[in-house]
Amino acid sequence: MTTTESLGNRAVIVIDMINTYDHRDADLLIPSAEQAVPAVVRLIERAREHKVPVIYVNDNFGQWRSHHGELLEAALSGPHADLVEPLRPDDESLFVVKARHSIFFETPLSYLLGQLGVDHIVLCGQVTEQCVLYSALDAHIRHLRVTVPDDAVAHIHADLAEAALRMMDRNMNVEIRGTDSIEF
Repeated sequence: MTTTESLGNRAVIVIDMINTYDHRDADLLIPSAEQAVPAVVRLIERAREHKVPVIYVNDNFGQWRSHHGELLEAALSGPHADLVEPLRPDDESLFVVKARHSIFFETPLSYLLGQLGVDHIVLCGQVTEQCVLYSALDAHIRHLRVTVPDDAVAHIHADLAEAALRMMDRNMNVEIRGTDSIEF
């Protein structure tokens, strides 16, 4: 078995980082997002260097007429553009809009991953104890391997995030590790 085969076909999924931070709990989320952004940026850069697909899966924040360009524009014109600019999608990035917590719930993501031949996803973004947790569970149910870099996820409540990471590890066989130790 080669190293590539043992790693599986990976994709990096960036969850809800295209964000205006104009929502309930944003004041609790922003400090954690500020800490996570550098690790998310490193993860995206390394994935791009290794030609690993980077897929942004982002809440539409109830803007049903929006598409990814409008979501990005709104986030970049807001007061927290500094959290979005460093990790903005490039021309090779893929984008899926979601309306609920899980990246899989009523989105075409499963189909897209199948088309790409992806069997191992690396989840980063926010919020650890909500969207990341529910997405990891849905990935587990779909028999995908999952890695979550614990330094590249942001939380609202640190205690719940820690519990969510433990649940992912223990109940879903999610590999929890630091961004810089993830191989592509």
